[in-house]
Amino acid sequence: MSGDPIDGFVHRVASTPAGPNTANPFEFSGEPNAIRRRNLTRYLRQLAERRPRVLLVGEAPGYRGMRITGVPFTNTVLLRNGVPHFGLFGEASGYELPPVPPGVAPEPTATVMWQTLVELDFLPALWSAFPLHPHRPGVPLSNRTPTGGEAAEWSWSWRALRELLEIERVVAVGNIAAASLARSGYDVPRVRHPAHGGKVKFASGLRELLDAGIDSPS
Repeated sequence: MSGDPIDGFVHRVASTPAGPNTANPFEFSGEPNAIRRRNLTRYLRQLAERRPRVLLVGEAPGYRGMRITGVPFTNTVLLRNGVPHFGLFGEASGYELPPVPPGVAPEPTATVMWQTLVELDFLPALWSAFPLHPHRPGVPLSNRTPTGGEAAEWSWSWRALRELLEIERVVAVGNIAAASLARSGYDVPRVRHPAHGGKVKFASGLRELLDAGIDSPS
């Protein structure tokens, strides 16, 4: 491992063991996980170049999204085609598509997230309170809500990412993230999670924060 801080962050994420009914999509086992580590590293380097001021902390990766791609709030379509508005992702930028389980459709929440960010012309950093994939017992192609203990155990990751990218403001996306941040002693704004029909409230909540100057220099 090099002395590069982004490499160090990804290495720590990859080397931290997953608990019961959880998959670490970055662990050091097999080429698909190596692809995900490279994708995450590339994403963090692109963010470092763009210097976002705000970090949005979501809940946890889903089996149709980051669990496959290795990048927060993305799916296979976004990873392949990119988000031209921000110059992010895309095979032309070096992102690689890991193997996709048969019959697994792209994660819709990721599409909603990036549609909203493009509409608002707002590029934050994205992460999760629990950045591993929690699934139901014995059903790896499923999602479950992470426990408070799991989110607390991984609170180091969003705090480290905040320092790594010199983030000035943090926003919780949904109740799980808000509770995790509160347990860590952070009183931050919360917006509705875009999943399950939450796009309109998510967008309006972000717009209100932007109008209040959430992305302005502190």
